[in-house]
Amino acid sequence: MDLSVLIPTMNEEASIGSVLDDARSALDGAGIAYEILVVDTDSKDRTREIAIERGAKVIDEPRRGYGRAYRTGFAAATGDVIATLDADCTYPAEDIPSLYQQLLDEDLDFITTNRFARLEEGAMSTKHRFGNWALTFSTNLLFRVRIKDSQSGMWVFRRSILDVLSLTSDGMPMSEEIKIEAFRRSKATEVPITYRRRVGEVKLSSWKDGRENLLFIWRKRFSRGTRP
Repeated sequence: MDLSVLIPTMNEEASIGSVLDDARSALDGAGIAYEILVVDTDSKDRTREIAIERGAKVIDEPRRGYGRAYRTGFAAATGDVIATLDADCTYPAEDIPSLYQQLLDEDLDFITTNRFARLEEGAMSTKHRFGNWALTFSTNLLFRVRIKDSQSGMWVFRRSILDVLSLTSDGMPMSEEIKIEAFRRSKATEVPITYRRRVGEVKLSSWKDGRENLLFIWRKRFSRGTRP
């Protein structure tokens, strides 16, 4: 298997079908052997049924948490390369083949994406933009990396690098932690993408999740044995 696409879900019946259709349409024409894994965290709507109808493999993960869903997906993935997407239509699934090819052509280990390069009108509130700026600034300062968007949830990377990354978060901080680890321990880069207005209910709690992310990176930076 060349590629595993991982999509965490929680009550995404309004959008998961479109996301899966877009991903399949892009990948079917790219000559890439792929699988799509939907890691569902106890959805109460038709998310699972729609995903199965669209041909995705659904993995049940009853324990809530963004990071937990991804860690479960990483363990189940069989592709040499893993790509990630949110289930709300915000990320460009059609970019996966080109990002996959860039990873191979440039002999990279990890690609993350910058949503702010092409942020569509209404895709992110002013409050969220400020919170992302503060978290990205703190990440760069504390770990001496150069990232423009520490919270982006679209990545393409070689599955083999998971063996050298120290990932500890089961929650939202997984997004910044995987970038910190990848940029410190592997050959990584960041590329621009288009980021769109989401479909369906917002799951983030702005202040709670932002505070959790900020505290996490400070704890990670100053925990015993962690180097900038």
